Amino acid sequence: MCEEHSRYSNFKKELFETTGIKARRMPSGWIDKIFKEAKDLGVEEIIPSTMGEPLLYKEIDKFFQLAKKYNIKINLTTNGTFPNKNVKEWAKLIIPVTSDTKISLNGATKDIAESIMQGLTFNEHISNLKSFIEYRDFHYKMSGFYSRITLQLTFMQTNMHQLPEIIRLAANLGVDRVKGHHLWTHFDEIKDLSFKKDEKSIRDWNSTVDKAIEAVECFRKPNGDKILLEQIDYLNTKETSSIPENYGCPFLGKELWISAIGKISPCCAPDKERDSLGDFGNYPNKTFKEVLASPIYNDLLNNYKKKLLCQTCVMRKP
Repeated sequence: MCEEHSRYSNFKKELFETTGIKARRMPSGWIDKIFKEAKDLGVEEIIPSTMGEPLLYKEIDKFFQLAKKYNIKINLTTNGTFPNKNVKEWAKLIIPVTSDTKISLNGATKDIAESIMQGLTFNEHISNLKSFIEYRDFHYKMSGFYSRITLQLTFMQTNMHQLPEIIRLAANLGVDRVKGHHLWTHFDEIKDLSFKKDEKSIRDWNSTVDKAIEAVECFRKPNGDKILLEQIDYLNTKETSSIPENYGCPFLGKELWISAIGKISPCCAPDKERDSLGDFGNYPNKTFKEVLASPIYNDLLNNYKKKLLCQTCVMRKP
């Protein structure tokens, strides 16, 4: 489903043809500057990439070191493969400075999970998750600092029949939250997987939400607490064409995104479509303060519901 890394994507081919670059990598010299600017602004969290696997970045250790230095929490999304180190080594770096670790899981069984996240080994994935949670619990016992662990899903026709089982699995493991979002249909090949394609699909999704709410009541964490569901909400039947007016943007006024090549963006909408929201400059030529004070950003903040892209955005929510 990823606009850059999907087997249906031409992104990397077009990137190489137009720039000669095979893959985008943020210069490591920017990272300290970004943390310092963020600290001066009062930023509470930094999210190192949701446009690829952050733990593959060679300088990722620097993020965890700077988080401690500047007292800014890391909010991490990872595919859970934990490359180049064992899980405990990663956990020792991640857990002490992370507010939330979102680990991607798109099925409760081997066949579904591996068909969606191609290259995944399901049993190893669950073993990694168990080990990561065990270290989180140990660190909490020793330090009193609790780092939340979330299962991150993409809601598709091919996997959400397993949502109650995913919730049961999460509860048994001691996961705190199950969160996700509806599919960005970047490619024609995946449009039929969306729950927003027609009214029947929306009714199917709403029935799935009913089952998820029941599962939360039935399946509790080992300590008896309920799993927290986030963004597993009922859909309005009009959402096949547009988002209800009262749905809000979770990003504007709360987050700024800096791409690996410095492009500053207000949100994570698809790259080409996001250009329709305006040009917010490039880092490090423009500071975050300048972006937030700019007329173009404030116009978007006040008038985004008039933008065609925002009227169909899968990330807006009640």
